[in-house]
Amino acid sequence: MALIAEVGPQAFTLREVARRAGVSHNAPYRHFEDKDDLLAAVAAQGFDRLTESMRKAMTKGRTAAKRLSLAGRGYAQFALRWPQHILVMFDTPAAKTKPEYAGPGQRAFQTLLDAISAVQARGGLPKGDPQPYAVVAWAGMHGLAKLAISGRLPLQAKQTLRFTDYVTEVLAQGMAKVPTPAISGGRRRG
Repeated sequence: MALIAEVGPQAFTLREVARRAGVSHNAPYRHFEDKDDLLAAVAAQGFDRLTESMRKAMTKGRTAAKRLSLAGRGYAQFALRWPQHILVMFDTPAAKTKPEYAGPGQRAFQTLLDAISAVQARGGLPKGDPQPYAVVAWAGMHGLAKLAISGRLPLQAKQTLRFTDYVTEVLAQGMAKVPTPAISGGRRRG
């Protein structure tokens, strides 16, 4: 992760990973087929950490709506703590092309779908397919997270988390009032 932070997910090499780990340049190939395989494993780890961060944040919510809002906070907390994972999870082709690593991304998205469904069941959002709401929530939080980790927000970390609470409230109110369009093409998650 330190190497990815320095040179980015596209520019690092397995040879450099091995050098920094103090092992032979062929040692990484005992664990990973190639660089893309390593990046996909890092992406899977990131999605697991994201899911954990969202779930942990959600435990503090007393209502379904509050738990959904806190899932957004968990997303932002994860991004602020693990910005390199965000880059690997969403900005590298490897994370999308290795099907064996798809499960963690699907679990992260399912966590959000379940939170949306819980709000729908309590009347906080219109009934129907929860996926459009989940996509809106994910896009909102991801956009905020990317702006924060790229230094494009004029906010410090604690301010970003408070602003996240505002964004989740705006999203929730908007989703409750504006009918959602159908999303065609199957369920793509993570």
